[in-house]
Amino acid sequence: MSSSIRVVFFDAADTLFHVQGSVGEIYLRHAIEFGFVQKPDSLAAIKQAFSRAFREAPPPVFATVDPVRLKQSERLWWFDIVHNVFYRVGMFERFDEFFEQVFRIFEDHESWRLFPETVSTLTRLRSQGLELGIISNFDSRLFGVLRGLGIAEAFDTVTISSVAQAAKPAQQIFYSALEKHAVDPNEALHVGDSLREDVEGGKKAGLHVALVDRGGNTPSGDVPIIKSLEELFPLLDRFE
Repeated sequence: MSSSIRVVFFDAADTLFHVQGSVGEIYLRHAIEFGFVQKPDSLAAIKQAFSRAFREAPPPVFATVDPVRLKQSERLWWFDIVHNVFYRVGMFERFDEFFEQVFRIFEDHESWRLFPETVSTLTRLRSQGLELGIISNFDSRLFGVLRGLGIAEAFDTVTISSVAQAAKPAQQIFYSALEKHAVDPNEALHVGDSLREDVEGGKKAGLHVALVDRGGNTPSGDVPIIKSLEELFPLLDRFE
């Protein structure tokens, strides 16, 4: 194996693990519990509204490093996102109670599942002497999710946007992660499922990149595409 790559970074959600079921279905099911009036197109409308809300939202970067205030800022950022969604698809009286419940649901590791090859891939990478890190726009709930899923110890570093004060695809979050390992960009590979955040962001920062596309929906181009994390190993052998 080539020794040019010293660190492999991963995105978190939808790269290492995924939510159980559909995010839209989870929001819809719990909204109904708190008084949301479901319509035939509610699920599609919620999914569309989330896409729009994320596009319009500011990046999850906050002017504080205090842990308590940081968590408050993260929660408020998510509150605004979810409020934006239900403002469009139908607001209901007990929205605040609903938000508290779904915010906790996604904090619970039981709401997430590792992809089948995640643990074996991380174990094999470490056995080959590679350092491992996470670069994610997930908020600080990520740390508890990683511990609950049993993979926290596999990573030397975890870099999240709210702490790094930069969010993918901004180059600064990648530089922050690289600094922790004392490596140059060309000594690192970043693996993620988003063309914009992971591939474009990583390439602009000078890292090698790979796109995880388990559904095979991305046209082949100049970016390495893998359908499983196991396909990283032949890819790593190509770097010199």
